[in-house]
Amino acid sequence: MTPNKLTPIWATMLLASASQIALAEDAISRQDTIIVSGAGPNRVASELVSNASALDRSDILDTLGGTLGETLDSQPGVATSHFGAGASRPILRGLGAERVLVLNNGLGTVDVSASSPDHQVAADGIDAEAIEILRGPAALSYGGQAIGGVINVIDGLIVEEKPEKAFSGGLYSAYNSVNEGSEVAANAKFAVGDFVFSLSGSMRDYENYDIPSFAESDRLRASEAHEEDEHHDDEDEHEDEHEEEMRDTLENSYLKTDTLSGGVSWVGDTAFFGAAVRHTTSEYGIPGHSHAHGDEDEHHDDEEDEDHEDEHEHEEDEHGEEEMPFIDLEQTRFDLRGGLNFGETGFTKLIVSASYSDYEHLEFEGPDEVGVKFTNEGTEARVELGHAFGDLKGSWGLQYLDKELAADGAEAFITPTSTQSFGLFAYELREWDDIIAIEGGARFEKIELENDVQGKRDFDLFNVSFGAHKHLGESWFVGAQVGYSERAPNESELFANGPHLATSQYEIGDATLDKESVVNFEGAVRWRTDQTRIGLNLFVNQFSDFIYLTPTTALEGGEIVDELDELPIVGFAQEDADFWGGEFIIEHSISDSLLNADWNASTSLEYVRAELDNGQDVPLIPPLTMKVGLEADWGKFFAGTDVTIAGAQTRSGEGFLDTSGYTKLDLKTGLRLSEFGLPVENAEIFFDIRNVTDDEIRHATSVLKDTVPARGRNYRFGLKIAL
Repeated sequence: MTPNKLTPIWATMLLASASQIALAEDAISRQDTIIVSGAGPNRVASELVSNASALDRSDILDTLGGTLGETLDSQPGVATSHFGAGASRPILRGLGAERVLVLNNGLGTVDVSASSPDHQVAADGIDAEAIEILRGPAALSYGGQAIGGVINVIDGLIVEEKPEKAFSGGLYSAYNSVNEGSEVAANAKFAVGDFVFSLSGSMRDYENYDIPSFAESDRLRASEAHEEDEHHDDEDEHEDEHEEEMRDTLENSYLKTDTLSGGVSWVGDTAFFGAAVRHTTSEYGIPGHSHAHGDEDEHHDDEEDEDHEDEHEHEEDEHGEEEMPFIDLEQTRFDLRGGLNFGETGFTKLIVSASYSDYEHLEFEGPDEVGVKFTNEGTEARVELGHAFGDLKGSWGLQYLDKELAADGAEAFITPTSTQSFGLFAYELREWDDIIAIEGGARFEKIELENDVQGKRDFDLFNVSFGAHKHLGESWFVGAQVGYSERAPNESELFANGPHLATSQYEIGDATLDKESVVNFEGAVRWRTDQTRIGLNLFVNQFSDFIYLTPTTALEGGEIVDELDELPIVGFAQEDADFWGGEFIIEHSISDSLLNADWNASTSLEYVRAELDNGQDVPLIPPLTMKVGLEADWGKFFAGTDVTIAGAQTRSGEGFLDTSGYTKLDLKTGLRLSEFGLPVENAEIFFDIRNVTDDEIRHATSVLKDTVPARGRNYRFGLKIAL
């Protein structure tokens, strides 16, 4: 046993000590967090059968990463699709991409992050006020695209209630040693009479990040060495030796983002109305491969792209990486939101939301060559009418989406596709004196996808869910729910046909795919006191016609081939599949205890198993993972540790190598400046060490896990102020 690696034995010891010492008061309060997403009345997280959670501003900054997936990776039941520093989406219970709906203030982000793992989510959390994670009936009203769940990023630009203070704001600034990276976020709210003005801005500037060892995994290097021995190809051997030399720093893993946003709201006694605008730019490298491919003279060459090329002529000098692919992204988003409060009975409130987004990104093959240009322009609107008829509370609503996705260039793997959807939903909740409650909901949705080349597909989708929970005394909570959901295949699954160089595959869609459906069963048992909370959630998802990507063949020149353009061919197929697993959570807190500190401790264990009906394993599934946290607070000073222990993933699915387990140890400490006389109530400086042991971390949920490891040891320090 190497001394710098924590093993499961250490994990057991940490779990035992945590149960003796503590888990936190603020961890307990997180379970009392109000969940504002989803249909119906606002709910307390601990009253939902599914494992719902919410992060406030402080929680977000504590776990902040460069992407939304990295920021949420520490939450129970959440993993990341890690694609370097610039792109990753959250994965909920083994489901990601097109099955996890990412929202911004309750409406879709209208980006292209679900179509490819190298595409960035247009809401990453650095300037968010809160982030909510929902599953089950709480996510039902958002339709079949939320089969896995909903991530709602709330920026707070449109204010619905008058703030307590005429002025409030915040500042966050940090430096990261692992990439010589800086990040800053600031926000402010001004109340003038019935009007509230909001401003927010953020930036990141990360260089290439450090890694513990080789960029390529031991398994991949061994596989390449075996191929060399078989083929004795001197040229390939030379190229492999070059790849093996990439170590200590991951080439082309830089990230630069800038966001500026503002909003104005009118807030009356029984109504509000607001508007907001948000502009985001981002540039990030695509590590793990080179896009250099095919005829270098073939590329999109319109006037707008030439402007972008001129902007990036400095790229080779600044980053020292000739012909390294990168993405230049820009999005402008407008939001409108208004509401009326009618009273406590009958129809209680009306909420109307609408957004328009104009998204574009260019994928550069080098400083002067555009391989593909993606655009996505969309309008979305949602209306929700709340009611309380006696003890029956709920809401009815409708939602509309119209978007145009296009990809232009020699390396475009999908042709222009328009999507329109219209949905109707209803949700009802009935409680009896807070002792027993039943809830249920349904949504009908019609989706039409029209591709310029392959024609039109229509889907009628139905989603329904029913659940019940009961309190047994003051401490026990038991609940169960069952749901049925249908999902339409997305643009890539239906219409892709071309080289997808970000994943080093030639991707072929299937325009004849059927809709995907799932029956979900979930049960929950929880026990809590003032100091302790224990929770167990178990789930089973039984999919019919589950859509997945798998190696396939194509007809080329009268011959059946498994490669096109020197890339392996993968296609979308359908097969029944079963997912099952759960999360087990222990939290405990104790005040004024050992060393005169308030102690907070937590432990979670999460597991997902996924198997196709043909006996094969579903790829990119997270392994058995344990997370342990311990924090001590002395008022002026606090310190803590977080440990994540991920097992090996040996059920990797066809076409993927197995993934080794890892242990990630984080340390954190900080000083509250107000306790030392600074005239600011909420100000602190912090110092973290992430991945203390510099362990090699490869996420089993990443398509580039064998060429793009996660960051190595990172010393992070900064300042947080809340006014």
